[in-house]
Amino acid sequence: MIDGTGSRDARASTARPDEEPTSASVDVPVPASVDTPVPDSVDASAFPSVDDLERRFGDPWDPDNPTGHAAVLAADEAGEMLAAGERLLDDYRLNAEFVPPELGGRLTRLDRLIEVLRVVFRHDPCLGLGYGASSLIPAVNVWAAGDARQRHRMAEVLLTGGRAASGYHELAHGNDVARAEFSALPGDDGRLRLDGRKEVIANAERAEAMVLFARTSAAPGSRSHSQLFVEMADLPDGTPLHLPRFHSAGMRGVQLGGLEFRDCPIPADAVLGAPGLGMETALRSFQITRTALPAMTVGILETGLDVAARFADERVLYGRPLAGMPHIGSILADAFTDLLICDCLATVTARSVHLIPGETSLYASAAKYFVTTLLMDAMDALSRVLGAQFYIRDGRYGIFQKHLRDLAPAGFGHTARVACLSTVLPQLPRLARKGWLDDTQPPAGVFHLGADLPPLPFERLSISSGGRDSLSASLSAALASPELDGELRRLVLVIAAGQDDVRRECAALPPGDLTVAARPEALRPAARYAAVLAATACVNVWLHNQGRQDAFLSDPRWVVAALGRIAERLGRDPGQRPRHITERLSAEVLSRHRDRRGLGLSNRRPPG
Repeated sequence: MIDGTGSRDARASTARPDEEPTSASVDVPVPASVDTPVPDSVDASAFPSVDDLERRFGDPWDPDNPTGHAAVLAADEAGEMLAAGERLLDDYRLNAEFVPPELGGRLTRLDRLIEVLRVVFRHDPCLGLGYGASSLIPAVNVWAAGDARQRHRMAEVLLTGGRAASGYHELAHGNDVARAEFSALPGDDGRLRLDGRKEVIANAERAEAMVLFARTSAAPGSRSHSQLFVEMADLPDGTPLHLPRFHSAGMRGVQLGGLEFRDCPIPADAVLGAPGLGMETALRSFQITRTALPAMTVGILETGLDVAARFADERVLYGRPLAGMPHIGSILADAFTDLLICDCLATVTARSVHLIPGETSLYASAAKYFVTTLLMDAMDALSRVLGAQFYIRDGRYGIFQKHLRDLAPAGFGHTARVACLSTVLPQLPRLARKGWLDDTQPPAGVFHLGADLPPLPFERLSISSGGRDSLSASLSAALASPELDGELRRLVLVIAAGQDDVRRECAALPPGDLTVAARPEALRPAARYAAVLAATACVNVWLHNQGRQDAFLSDPRWVVAALGRIAERLGRDPGQRPRHITERLSAEVLSRHRDRRGLGLSNRRPPG
């Protein structure tokens, strides 16, 4: 797990903020958060809109725009955060998006949070990660396990424009935070004493508050670590020692540093929740960020697709516009399809956090693995459209290579995606033997885009689904729909056959393959399970949103393309995709680029 927090200037961010600890999931009691009662209704109409944020950013292609592509590239070359962008987000009060409404913020629903931050990632991933998403990480842990005082203090820090930092990572131990040496053991005066180093931290030099993962007991076992809410004002002068900056290839404006503590006293009531529950708190609260951060980074692919479409529109090769060449059209169509798959899976997972929180330990980890994998593969494919232009760091299309570089750390690297599969893996045999035989359906609201949602249920998040998986059951239910016919029905049957394969593979997994020491091939059923979830999300989003008066969303051709792409990842032959579908999708990409419409499910038109 790697640290991340919000950022307002060049000294604040992380390149890999949300690597989680690898730990087998077990059922444990979880402490309830101490909450101020949630209002019966929250007037979300008073919140600034996503369109308002888009207006503030302006046209990214305008060379004179202080937050446009040219300015973003200049800040990247200097290794700095975009100052004009930080001022813009200050004025928008972006930190309020990370605070629940009962504490004065705007965190009413996860899909809104994703939508807002996706705009930021689309314009500048360093702002999205450094200023935005990384502030969410420490805050979520406080909302999930903190007492009333800790929650109100974190809210006050964020709502007054302050910054928080999170410290989990120790370079010597990687993702294995259960071996963390950083300690907070009781001293003779009754206070805890911080000792050790935390590395690769954002906002380390100017954070008013931190969430630190520390050993709070010398005893062995999983109850030896806790999370701590630490305010800088409570620390002695000269503490902590700031370590030198780490430089990175992607997210170059995000400044990474470290902290060293030496016998540093902190109040005994700094522990979040009950002592010894640090790992459980992390595994519960990171379900929020495993869902949200990959969904936000879909904005990176949106910009990549927009740049590729612009290049294809403007470039003439052998006397023909590049956009009219079938091979180029196929690459654009495939990347667009992958973006829609990511959007479907991320949106359904985000809505599931509200509606079926007991199951989201499965969906959040699967979505993080699958979405980040598709995003990186799609950006790599789009680089072939630009040819030699894709690695040029300035000029008209230079923003593509920055977004390509920034996506790698936003995807949290290969190891972290494997860690997600390792979180899902121990739950699969039980699901194969029992859970997947249950045809209980999820609430229809999981698939209805924009429908009302209850407040985020932090206290109901669990580190295991308890053998429940209603999303998987909705695939067979979709087959009963009379609206499914022709090529779409055929492909759903292909996915269903793949789902049966996954069930058999998971039922046969031996106990030795259900731990972090699992054989590499044991992770394949978990990866294929994630692919089935993605297909299930796509077909149900299509089925449940026929009345939204969006001609493209109602068109089955995008779902046919999506299921074909997913079937290939399941190792199933989807058959040849009809040419008219590829042409329809590539034409849609070019049309949306020219009209400056959004490239995701929302198909949003630009603000006036």
